Amino acid sequence: MSQLKTIQDEHLTIWMPRLAGNKGPRFLQIADALQAALAVGSVKPGDRLPTQRQLAAQLDVDLTTITRAYDEARRRNLLEGRGARGTYAAAPKVELTAILDLSMNTPPPPDGVDFDDMLKQGLSQVLMRSDNELLMTYHLGGGSDSDRKAGATWLAPMFGDLDARQVVVCPGAQAAIAALILALTEPGEVILTEPISYPGLRTAATQFGRHLIAVEADKHGMLPQMLEEACRRHKPGLVYLNPTLHNPTAITMPEHRRKELASVAQRCNVRIVEDDPYWLLAEAPPPPIATFAPEQVVYISTLSKCLTPGLRVAFVLLRDPFERERFLVALRSFALMVAPLTAALATQWILDGSADGLMEGVRKEARLRHRMARDILAGRYSGAEDGLHVWIELPAYWNSSQLAHAAASSGIAVTPAEAFATGGASVNAIRISLGSIKDRGRLQAGLQRLSHLLARRPESFSAAVV
Repeated sequence: MSQLKTIQDEHLTIWMPRLAGNKGPRFLQIADALQAALAVGSVKPGDRLPTQRQLAAQLDVDLTTITRAYDEARRRNLLEGRGARGTYAAAPKVELTAILDLSMNTPPPPDGVDFDDMLKQGLSQVLMRSDNELLMTYHLGGGSDSDRKAGATWLAPMFGDLDARQVVVCPGAQAAIAALILALTEPGEVILTEPISYPGLRTAATQFGRHLIAVEADKHGMLPQMLEEACRRHKPGLVYLNPTLHNPTAITMPEHRRKELASVAQRCNVRIVEDDPYWLLAEAPPPPIATFAPEQVVYISTLSKCLTPGLRVAFVLLRDPFERERFLVALRSFALMVAPLTAALATQWILDGSADGLMEGVRKEARLRHRMARDILAGRYSGAEDGLHVWIELPAYWNSSQLAHAAASSGIAVTPAEAFATGGASVNAIRISLGSIKDRGRLQAGLQRLSHLLARRPESFSAAVV
């Protein structure tokens, strides 16, 4: 924690942190020091703080650093501006909601990565190297040559060198899935998937009048013989698979099962949509199914699950040029293009290496959080120790909807198995996500609260009625 000292400047008491070169960005050290000063009482709510210029002069740093520090402190509700009267330490903000969100699969904020600075640097490079008018106008769907090149680079760990013309840039994986359903199936056709699958697939299929049918799966994923049987019976338009760190079960399908499913798709001449958002987060994942049947499999990879949710960019590897054009037509019917500024930022980060650095930070943070979950949840933890989520099978005395309701009453949001069900036998489980709570301390509190809840029987749980 930063040490503080006070100095007297006429009628103003000025706090001043001592900065250390090895303690991270200076603006964060300053904001942390103010937070610590408020915590110990050396700065009190209502105290007038030095002006930005005064503090910059005292610390011998540039004014931009102080501006960023005060912006960060304002974001944390540590200070407030009072116009011409100056800047003052803020009174503690009352937290009206204590919900700990374990329901949303988002990448955790990586420790040691100054995301604000990365964002500003990336946008600065984009604006410096791009025609600003082109960033604010309509573009043809599918991405520019540079965007497709960035997509090929992003997909290189899975496939090696790719023809960038086979890569389509989309505004997120959900848009890609919806466009593939429109392009490659007809109303009333069947889409095959596993009994527990990504809810966005069900949403899109239902909206477009397609029918989802579940194919039996085991601990390794969809069973090849059952897929072949279902293909011959239902003549499906598509098969949907999420083989790496499966959402929600966190299973990674082994290589032999991927090869078997690819062979079935070739024999039955059916298209597989391989939705693979977590491949780059996994520890030594098997090759994608698309490597075993490249003409049969459409591959989707998104940045939102590896970098940040606000970067709504996904890359679709679609080798057949005729199907690629049909896909683009379908995509244009509801999402004309990726926002050009977003696409340009994604391309900049991928090609300059920033994306790799951010993703490595996300990987490390995710694994640290998995270790935390394993320690707290003990015997109930069954995760792969990477990725963004954990699938928890419940004790017989809880059912998943009942547990989700009890968790909500305890201030925790989790996702019950029913949200992922596509058919077949019901599963008594919940998914918890480890990335959506920014602060590790609050995540730890949420996991401990959930662990205590799991250990109690429903009859011992009671919520206040008012």
